[in-house]
Amino acid sequence: MSTDIYAKPDLSKKVRYTRKEEWQENEVDIYESADDIGIHYFQSHDGGPQNEKQPPAVQRKQFSSAVFCLGVLCFLMLTAIIVLSTYYISVTLEKDQLQNKYDKLSNNYTQLQETASVNNNQLKSSYETLSKNHSKLQDELQKLKDKIEGKRCPDGWKRFGCSCYFRPNEKRTWYESRTDCWNKGADLVVINNKDENKFVSELNNMNGESWIGLQTESTGRNRYEWKWVDGSPLTETFRAAGQPAATWDWYAAFSNQQGQWRQRNSGYKHYICEK
Repeated sequence: MSTDIYAKPDLSKKVRYTRKEEWQENEVDIYESADDIGIHYFQSHDGGPQNEKQPPAVQRKQFSSAVFCLGVLCFLMLTAIIVLSTYYISVTLEKDQLQNKYDKLSNNYTQLQETASVNNNQLKSSYETLSKNHSKLQDELQKLKDKIEGKRCPDGWKRFGCSCYFRPNEKRTWYESRTDCWNKGADLVVINNKDENKFVSELNNMNGESWIGLQTESTGRNRYEWKWVDGSPLTETFRAAGQPAATWDWYAAFSNQQGQWRQRNSGYKHYICEK
């Protein structure tokens, strides 16, 4: 019996072909019928209307990778949060420290301003006082200069400081001596300090002793006190040794060549006038 190679195949049967390639499977179902032929492909995820089912090992590997990536992401986020929190705390502490320093500096500056203001007011007041005193001293000095320059001593008179002095050659009593000084527009000399006393003693070198303008005045109850002819009390004395400080009678003082003061209630002596 001969075989017809061109005989029509029987398509009424279902033939299943299975092909495995590596770890993927492609299944092809061929349906043949007398009316039509239908071919359905079950392809891999790379294409086709339906993804091929993957093996369990691949699914576990992909899940582990996802879990690992999620863990790394969480770790990075947690690290970032910790770093940012630490930085925020550090910045906050530094800000507080700077604020405290600023407050202290501000308080110190305010105190310095107050102290400087008080000191400035005190210095200003002191300066004004010194300026007034300086002006007064300048005025007094100018008056003294004018007095010295404008006051010329008459012939025979000698100048010492701001005064002129004259010692006549005559001898008189204390009262007569004072009267003569008055007639010359002066009075008996009033000695105010050591230098003036030395000057008077030098005038006495020529003729010994001279009356000065110092006498005792009664204070009542037969007691007398020394006073100058201008009414001022005796504050500085050059009394000779053995001379009493107070007396029970009237006395007048005279100066010798050594500048020592002695006392007598009568007699004739030279005298020194001052104006």
